[in-house]
Amino acid sequence: MKLFVTGGAGFIGSNFIHHLLERPGYEVINFDVLTYAGNLKSLSDLAGNSRYRFVKGDITSADQVESAIEPDTDAVVNFAAETHVDRSILDSSEFVQTNIRGTQVLLELLRKKKARRLLQISTDEVYGSLGSVGKFEVESPLSPNSPYAASKAAADLLVRAYHQTYGLDVVTTRCSNNYGPFQFPEKFIPLMVLNGFEEKPLPIYGDGKYTRDWIHVSDHCQALEQVLNRGRPGSVCNIGGDAELTNLEVVRLILEILGKSSDLIQFVKDRPGHDRRYAVDSSGTREEFGWAPRVRFQEGLRETVLWYQENEEWVKQVRSGDYLDYYRRMYEDRETTFSDL
Repeated sequence: MKLFVTGGAGFIGSNFIHHLLERPGYEVINFDVLTYAGNLKSLSDLAGNSRYRFVKGDITSADQVESAIEPDTDAVVNFAAETHVDRSILDSSEFVQTNIRGTQVLLELLRKKKARRLLQISTDEVYGSLGSVGKFEVESPLSPNSPYAASKAAADLLVRAYHQTYGLDVVTTRCSNNYGPFQFPEKFIPLMVLNGFEEKPLPIYGDGKYTRDWIHVSDHCQALEQVLNRGRPGSVCNIGGDAELTNLEVVRLILEILGKSSDLIQFVKDRPGHDRRYAVDSSGTREEFGWAPRVRFQEGLRETVLWYQENEEWVKQVRSGDYLDYYRRMYEDRETTFSDL
C-alpha cells in the first residue's frame, strides 16, 4: 500500500510511520513543513529505508502537495495540524490555515483522483466539554470551545461534505489524549516530566480536576492501521483508551515515578474556554475492528518517563529558545513564577 502521510514528522505521525514500516507491504512518503513541532530526528532510524521518503512541503499549497504525491497513491493520512490549544488562544490564524485550508487541499487531491482514500486524524476536542458522566459518541454534536478545536471541527465537516457531495472515500478518527515517545515538550505530560527532571514548577491550570482520557500512542497507531484498511467510506471512528484521570492525578503519578516532592506542583490561573472533561465511546471501533488498547496507563507513563530520560539529545534539540520564549509570554500575566523556566 502506497501512502502519502502529512505531518509525519510530528508526534503521532512519526509513531505511525514507524508502526507501518515495521510491517511488510507499506510504502510511505512523509510530507511535512517542519514547524517547531516537526522533528526529523524522530525518524532518523529510517534513513536508507527504501520504503520511506521525506518531502518538505506545506499542505496549504496545492502546487507543493501535487508535486510531491506519487501516482497510484492508495491513501492520504492527514496528521498535519496545529494542535496546541494555548497557542490557538494567543493567535488562531495558523490554525485556520493549516487545519482547514490544508484539509481542503487534500480533499481536492481525491477529487482529482490523485489518491483513493483520505484518513483524517481528528480529536475528541471537537465535541466540546462533558459533564461528570457519559461519553461522546460519534453521533454527538460538535461543540468546540477553543479556536484549535473549532478549526478541527471545521475540517471534519469539510471531510463529511466532500463525501456527501462528491462521494469521496474518506474516514475520520477522533482520538482521546495521546502520550508516549517523541511528543513535543509543550504538551502536558512531557512538560511535566521534563520540569520534574529539573525540579522546576509543574504548572496545573485551575483546580487540577480537568479530566482527560489517555491512550498510548502505540495503541492509537494500531487502531489507525485498522481504520485505514477497513474503515467504511464516510464513517467516523472514536478511539479512546478508557483511562480517565484528572490532570492533578497524572502529575502526582509522574512525581511518584520520578521520586520528586509534590511541592513542585503549582496551580496557575485557568485558561479561557477550558473544557472540563473529555471521554469518547470507542465501543464501535472495538466491535468493528476487533481492536482494544493494550497499554495500561501507569505502565505506559513509566515507559514514557524513561524514554525522556534516555533521550536527552532529542529533548535538547526540540527545546529551542522559541519554545522557552513562548512559555514566558504565556505565563507573564499569570499568578506563577516562571521566570526561571
